[in-house]
Amino acid sequence: MNTRTRPFVILLVEDEKADAQLVKFALEENRLKVDFHRAIDGYEALQFLRRSDTRFLDAPRPDLILLDLNMPRLDGGVCLSAIKGEPNLRDIPVLVLSNSHAKRDADISRILGAADYIVKPTDMNQFVDVVRAIGERWESPRLADDEQVDNK
Repeated sequence: MNTRTRPFVILLVEDEKADAQLVKFALEENRLKVDFHRAIDGYEALQFLRRSDTRFLDAPRPDLILLDLNMPRLDGGVCLSAIKGEPNLRDIPVLVLSNSHAKRDADISRILGAADYIVKPTDMNQFVDVVRAIGERWESPRLADDEQVDNK
């Protein structure tokens, strides 16, 4: 029985509105119960995570960050490096979700601390499948851990 006291929190860092809507659609399509938040670039993501802007004073701590690489103002690589460089943020898993097929981008992302590097599928059904796999991998283990704690 799920006795979790709060939903699984995802922060999507994505400048493209259409891609952000696709992620949200895929979460809903897979019936993943999440508290979904979006930052439009790395700068806004860091404001959200640090609660350094009045818009984000009550922002929840994400359980997972989905991070695009190519964004204006502050790109994903710099944002990832900042997240992993801060002791109070570095334990949040970050999945890079990018259009880039370049091995170099994947390698650098992992070196900077990304938990995984996923190329965004261009096909809608494949995208939904990728989001389902993300939910199964990242939300389900947390649910199992919460249930174990609650039953003690």
